[in-house]
Formats: sequence, C-alpha cells, structure tokens
Amino acid sequence: MQRTVFFISDSTGITAETIGNSILAQFEGVQFDKHRLPFTDNVQKAEAAALRIKTHYAQSAQRPIVVNTMAERALCDIVATSGALMLDVFAPFIGPLEDELGAKRSGAVNRSHGMVDFDKYEARINATNYALSHDDGIDVNYADADLILVGVSRSGKTPTCLYMALHYGVSAANYPLTDDDLEKLELPARLRPYRDRLFGLTIDPLRLAQIREQRRAGSRYATLQQCRWELEQADRLMRQAGIPSLNTTHVSIEEIASKIFDRFGIERTMF
Repeated sequence: MQRTVFFISDSTGITAETIGNSILAQFEGVQFDKHRLPFTDNVQKAEAAALRIKTHYAQSAQRPIVVNTMAERALCDIVATSGALMLDVFAPFIGPLEDELGAKRSGAVNRSHGMVDFDKYEARINATNYALSHDDGIDVNYADADLILVGVSRSGKTPTCLYMALHYGVSAANYPLTDDDLEKLELPARLRPYRDRLFGLTIDPLRLAQIREQRRAGSRYATLQQCRWELEQADRLMRQAGIPSLNTTHVSIEEIASKIFDRFGIERTMF
C-alpha cells in the first residue's frame, strides 16, 4: 500500500515533517510518498496547495494525508477544501492551553523555529563553529568542549557533533582513533586530561565497510578485514580506558544524541 502525504506549514515545515514522520513510522506496512510545502502563509499559497492536493487526489483516486502546522485557521480551511485527511498538529493542544492560560492563541507564524531567544541562537552558532573546527582532530583545544566523541573513521562522530551543536548548542569535538592509537591500545595523550568528557561510537564492521567503500572504493581502508580489526581494537581501547560507548549501526542521530546527553546529564532544549 502507498499513500501520499503533504507536510504543510506557514514556516519552514520542519515541525510538521518531524512530527508527521514520527507518526507515519508507526505504520510499517505502508509506503508514503512525502511532499513538504513550506511557507504556505497567505491565501494564494494556500489555494495553490489545495489545488495541488486536489489534483493528486483526482489522479490517484486515493485520499491524500495532510500534516498541518499552519497557525491561521482560515488558511487551514482553504487547504481542507482539497478533500484530504487533515491532521492539525496544534489542534489537540491549543484549546486546553487556552483554557489553562486564560489567553487566546496569537496565530503568529514563524514562532517554532524563529530566533525567539537570540542568546540561545548565538550559542548554537558558536557551538557549530566549534564542532567544525574540532572535527577529526583538526584542532585539539578540548578545554572548552562539553564532550568529545571517540571512534574509528566513519563511525558517525561528525554528523552527531554537528547535530548536537546546531540543535542544542552543545560544544562537541571528535577524535578519530588512528592505526597508531589502535596498535598501542593506549588512550592518546591529548585526550587523557579530558577522560570524563569522552564518549565512544562504534558500528557494525559490515556497515562500516559499506560506508568506506563509497568514500574510497577498492582501498585497504574499506576492506572488511581492516574494519573488523579497527573496531575490535577500538573496543578494547575504550573498555580498557573506561570510556562509555554506543553502537550506531541501527540508531538515528537524534537517538545517539539523546543517549549521550543522558549519560553526561546534559539537559538542553532544542529551542
């Protein structure tokens, strides 16, 4: 079975897409053809969206699904004329909150991902710059790091650092374990002063070989034998040094970050 889903928002559409995908993931037997329609913030754009959805409905004979985070009720009503199943993300919460707070919703757009708190926004940008400058051991000034990810090349360190920086303002550095480090089975000297900030990432050898093959096809670096050796040595080193670790093979970046935060007792909100 395949169904078409439209994520519609008067802003970036990130909230609609994130929440929508979390809901859709519960239906494993269905394939979803997904479309994002951001910045649907006036009557003309809402009418264009409704026409696009209605046209798809007529062509496929299957009712489209709309995951909607538009704040203005009038725009939601226009899109609803398409005949799609409308899932308003805000609807279950607005009424009870209005009753509890004794205030009405403003209907203002661009609130979910806007720069509401400039200090937090600047912290996220600074943390992102820090992650980039401390990627793969480029800079080894770890004194300002909230945490340092350790692991073999292509085990997920860089994207995890950038995710934590960009979304949570966490200053995360990463250190790639080299063949020299793995042969010595000793914690590198530059990491020893920061032992309590270290967290290891590991991965299945076959998956690592596949990732490396895409990067350097036919190289020794990408062979399954080399990947197995590096991962086994890295595991020994981390156990010997008492570094907590996580296998990233079947874990999303979001979940990796959450588990790391939990381990270090880091409590940060996304916005």
